[in-house]
Amino acid sequence: MGQGAPGLPALGEATRRAMARTAVLDTRRPVADGLDKCPRCGSTEIGYSITLRALYCSHCRSRWNEPNAERSFGLDAPIALLRGHQLGSATMDVREDASLMTLRCQGCGADVMLRVSDQLQARCHWCRQKLSVSSQVATGAVPDAVLPFALSREEAVRRIGDFIGSRRRFAKTYVTEGFRPENVFGVYIPYLVVDGNVHAELHGKGEVTTRTYQVKRGDHYVTYHDADVHQVDRSFDLLIDDLAVVSARSFAGNVARATNHVVQSLAPYDTDQAVAFSSNYLSGFSSQRRDLDVTDVDQEVEDRFLAIARARLEPTVVGYDRGVRWEHEGVAVRGTRWLTVLVPVWLYSYSPPEGDEVHYIAVNGRSGLTQGSVPVSQGKLWLASCVPGALVGAALGMLGLLLMIGEALV
Repeated sequence: MGQGAPGLPALGEATRRAMARTAVLDTRRPVADGLDKCPRCGSTEIGYSITLRALYCSHCRSRWNEPNAERSFGLDAPIALLRGHQLGSATMDVREDASLMTLRCQGCGADVMLRVSDQLQARCHWCRQKLSVSSQVATGAVPDAVLPFALSREEAVRRIGDFIGSRRRFAKTYVTEGFRPENVFGVYIPYLVVDGNVHAELHGKGEVTTRTYQVKRGDHYVTYHDADVHQVDRSFDLLIDDLAVVSARSFAGNVARATNHVVQSLAPYDTDQAVAFSSNYLSGFSSQRRDLDVTDVDQEVEDRFLAIARARLEPTVVGYDRGVRWEHEGVAVRGTRWLTVLVPVWLYSYSPPEGDEVHYIAVNGRSGLTQGSVPVSQGKLWLASCVPGALVGAALGMLGLLLMIGEALV
């Protein structure tokens, strides 16, 4: 990454200055006894229905949803007006919630958050090992908002099956023949979602070809290019809406060496549809524990702001056919707005009969986007590469034989 652009603070300094101007937005819900109850009858027998896309009370049959998070927390004001930092209160502290419990997996080390009223024993959504209350740890941070599941488990199973089936030709046999729908889990992944009011500056040298010619060097020709070199300066404002960054340090426990980036490739999420957090949305699902704060990810966020700025100006430098070499680049963050949000994922994990390598296939619980890792059979690849050659060879041999027979008959 380049040095700070002239006239801008060094990358990261702008955010540190702005942190001194932090406003905390109170996103806490007034729940006196730590339990989310039915607003109509006061029952705690509450679940979430994907079909209805609503919370429902098993006692009085009423249905409802929590209010939209952005509107109820006042986060829908224009991004261009942002100055300093605005943080949802859940990003600033760890709030206790009597309805939640976190269990640590003894297999992969993941921290799995569960709803107490549902179960005190479950299975890890990463490695499928059984969890129990004896491995309980601190519950961790309760989020500001939650984006509920919109895709049913049946639809997720179908998409995962199709994903494996489309790779059947080269996939290892244990993958295609060992698909177990019962190992598809619904899990909420914690994200920090940020809006940004940013000023970007990039300065460098761009080259435009003026002549292309060849010079003979021994037995071959070498191509040369003449180019004019121009100073290229870009300075512009950038408004960034709902940039999502995963906020779990132990994102996939000890399986980080496998395919833990699969879940992160499911973005984007329609986080503008997130609702104020209620543990009732976790009914029947588990959740990964959040253990990263704003200060842990602010540098990553600034790096991504700069990457977005580079992409935004690409159409303005297409005339430099030899490219642009940026020598100084940076962003000044005028203001940001942060919220912690749980987003929904259907997760399927599997491992080979031998060894402990784990693979994943994941489905975005809103859009249905499916990503995953399917181990390839080297034998099937070799056979696929050899068969066409063998067929061509057989065809040529047959053609040669026919030609010989024809000559003999003549």
